[in-house]
Amino acid sequence: MTATAAEPEVGQLVWVRGQQWLVSRLRRSTQPVDELSATTLPGRTLVTLTNVSDDLGESMSVVWEIEPGREVVAATRLPNVTREGWDDPQELGAFLDAVRWGTVASADTRTLQAPFRSGITIEEYQLEPVARALAMPRVNLLVADDVGLGKTIEAGLVAQELLLRHRARRIVVVCPASLTLKWRDEMAEKFGLEFTVLDAAALRELRRSHGLQANPFTVHSRTIISLQWLRTPRVQRLLDEVLTPDTRHPGFFDLMIVDEVHHCARPAPRRGGAYAVDSQQTSAVRRLGQHTHHRLFLSATPHNGHRESWWALLEMLDPQRFTRGVAPDPAAVAEVMVRRTKDKILDDAGNPRFPGRIVREIEVTYTDDERFGHDLLGRYLDARRRAGTADRVRADDLVALLLKKRLFSSPRAFARTLAAHAETVRTPAGSVPLPDWLAEAIGWDDDLVDDETGEDAERAFLSTVSAGGAVEPDARPLLDELLAWSRRAADPADSKAQALVDALWTVRRGDPDDRVIVFTEYVDTLHWLADLLDSRGLGADQLGLLHGGMDERRREHLKAAFQAAPERDPVRILLATDAAGEGIDLQRHCHRVIHYDIPFNPNRLEQRIGRVDRHGQRHRVEVAHFVGAGWRDAAETSGGWWTPPCDWPISRHSPSAATG
Repeated sequence: MTATAAEPEVGQLVWVRGQQWLVSRLRRSTQPVDELSATTLPGRTLVTLTNVSDDLGESMSVVWEIEPGREVVAATRLPNVTREGWDDPQELGAFLDAVRWGTVASADTRTLQAPFRSGITIEEYQLEPVARALAMPRVNLLVADDVGLGKTIEAGLVAQELLLRHRARRIVVVCPASLTLKWRDEMAEKFGLEFTVLDAAALRELRRSHGLQANPFTVHSRTIISLQWLRTPRVQRLLDEVLTPDTRHPGFFDLMIVDEVHHCARPAPRRGGAYAVDSQQTSAVRRLGQHTHHRLFLSATPHNGHRESWWALLEMLDPQRFTRGVAPDPAAVAEVMVRRTKDKILDDAGNPRFPGRIVREIEVTYTDDERFGHDLLGRYLDARRRAGTADRVRADDLVALLLKKRLFSSPRAFARTLAAHAETVRTPAGSVPLPDWLAEAIGWDDDLVDDETGEDAERAFLSTVSAGGAVEPDARPLLDELLAWSRRAADPADSKAQALVDALWTVRRGDPDDRVIVFTEYVDTLHWLADLLDSRGLGADQLGLLHGGMDERRREHLKAAFQAAPERDPVRILLATDAAGEGIDLQRHCHRVIHYDIPFNPNRLEQRIGRVDRHGQRHRVEVAHFVGAGWRDAAETSGGWWTPPCDWPISRHSPSAATG
């Protein structure tokens, strides 16, 4: 087959932008050529093309003369046989292999095409999801592999295979906002698939180029949208135009991929309710699923510990097999779920493919003043609890949990939250009725993936829970004293922070090129630690901060710097919030993780560690967390969680509760 750059005609095949197209329409300019003009128009032929390659059916218009790399594909004919025209045997063998792979029948589910059409080195275990998907007449698959095993690659293989077999054309990827660019880049670089990230800027650009009535879901066949933007009324109105009763059964979308799908399942009701509580994200994803032919869910931690929530997630994946409120058949779960953990992945010799983890404690000896603050908070909370009604006690327990979490994080985080609490309790008692959702409120921040949003939600939470609960006379002096103590302790380094500084200096002295990630839940703690490390000689260009709400360019630049070779970039310490705990690869030159504070949700711990304990890690991952000195002895003699202060130990294995 030969190709030329001659002007095409209707019905001819052309090669444009790396694919074959059919010329469906050709329009030549009727404007006369101005021979006296100093410049001439760059092109006079508008060609409308229809794709006949991987994106079968797509169309576009180009100005032929200025389109780079344009070629008209000449009629196919056999080459002339000459004495010098023989191909190299290796080239001929590669050509024959390509022809054989390209002519695999769509009905043959035993032979995969996608692995040979991708630019990646594929591990054997990564082929199981695509093989399972091909065996399904309608793909409903939950890939629950451990963090770092390559779920994005596995999803890309499934999407590529369905596209090659013409079982899918319109694909939508739903993921947290921080992962949209990663999905776009990986699909382009590793599979040659172009996806459009839908956001407010993309919508404005679309309406400038296609008109005010343009709908991105009809213009673009492959899209990526964030969970946060999907649930907005603006996007729901756009979906109203395309998700009609006529599209429900055939499916407007051919394939829906939901990454970190655990964000779409709320904790189950704590008052004996039969169903999980649907959030806006849950409802939005459920609606998409009802108009989608194939569904692919991804999450290393799909089970949040509540069986009703797990059942609801399964029902959203495959409503034909599962029903909310009904325990699933384990055999049915096994049919729709792929779950592998790192310790079960072995090489050809039977040895573990991943290096594993080492977990250690960093002991903290608290000062008398710090213990005084801890004791003062305990006495204040006890005073509120003694004076409250049954409903008021339930509300105060939630506030107590929040204040204790902040105190164990940092003095600055505690001072800000305590100040917000003090403002909310100025409302006269009994003026606002208590909400009826207090039993579920302990999980109020489970789905907050942006730190700035989390701070706003915390203030709203305190305002709602504390409303109508003015401070009792016995507790007011204790609150005033606690406020004074928090202001005094907000800025100096406490014992826990000093232990962190010592641990970081130990690493830096051992190997100056070693990198460390320090995770915290709160932005207040992150900035407080950054100021402290800078004053102790661990700041400047060797310190990076990663948190929610960052400019996307700065975020990507910092990730690239941390992944670069040590001789290329000086950053050695990364302070990160949980916004960096999902979907970010940081394993290339880092194998140390320090949890400065411990979240209530153990799934977040696994997401944090998974940033470095993942495919491509060459060292055993070292995980550290803080405990109070003598905590083992105290745990045996004290029945309470409060004394002495200590954080929780971390399991050496990832949570894998993925069966009903």
